[in-house]
Amino acid sequence: MELKDNQAALILEVDEDGGVSVNVASGDPDGPAGAICQAIAVKLMQDVDFQAEIMNMIEVDDGDQEA
Repeated sequence: MELKDNQAALILEVDEDGGVSVNVASGDPDGPAGAICQAIAVKLMQDVDFQAEIMNMIEVDDGDQEA
């Protein structure tokens, strides 16, 4: 997938042990979209409260929630 200069994407990878790595792809890493994705990536990796909030959002209780 090729990104335009005004586009950026977070690439999340989960290993077999449940570890998560975050990468940023951007058509223009110094542009606004790249900067926003980079800021989100940093927050995902460094903010324990944010990590917990995300994990709570994706928890499924007895299969009742839809993704």
